[in-house]
Amino acid sequence: MNRETRIGIGLVALLGAVTYGLLLIGSIGEPREELQRLTVGQVLAQDSPADLYGDRELRIVGWYASLDADCVEPPGSPAATVPWLELHCPLRVLMPAQPSEDVTQAVLEEHGLRLSAPNGQPFPSRSEPTGPNLRLEQLVYVGHFADEAAADCAADLREFCRNTFVVSDYDGLVR
Repeated sequence: MNRETRIGIGLVALLGAVTYGLLLIGSIGEPREELQRLTVGQVLAQDSPADLYGDRELRIVGWYASLDADCVEPPGSPAATVPWLELHCPLRVLMPAQPSEDVTQAVLEEHGLRLSAPNGQPFPSRSEPTGPNLRLEQLVYVGHFADEAAADCAADLREFCRNTFVVSDYDGLVR
């Protein structure tokens, strides 16, 4: 083996050692908060997500579903001081598993994490005017619980408003 070959092998080994060292140092500690994600199941396992997570920004992964024209408000209309947070319709939820095409409002409300936004913008557009609006992939929603507007909700809806996930953005899970 000549001198140039030995130098080349040494440089490749040194490059491998430097790469290994950088990977080792980079993996020490907790991942950055913006990379940590919760699943819908983890959030729904809590009695009151607003009490546990407060108003800190979270990333929640789940299956999006919404009902617009097929959604029915429960009896006894809310005061609608904060309509985007108090009203049940349009119903937007994150589910722990992909819902079926014939999913009902009752199933979405019982097993889903309710989503809302003050401007209604950060949600996927509808492909059909009626029926559930479902996605073929999991989505990551960015937002928070315990929105300050929940204090303006009607007294009997205040806890409902506090535990609604207020969305600021969403993205697909796979990039």
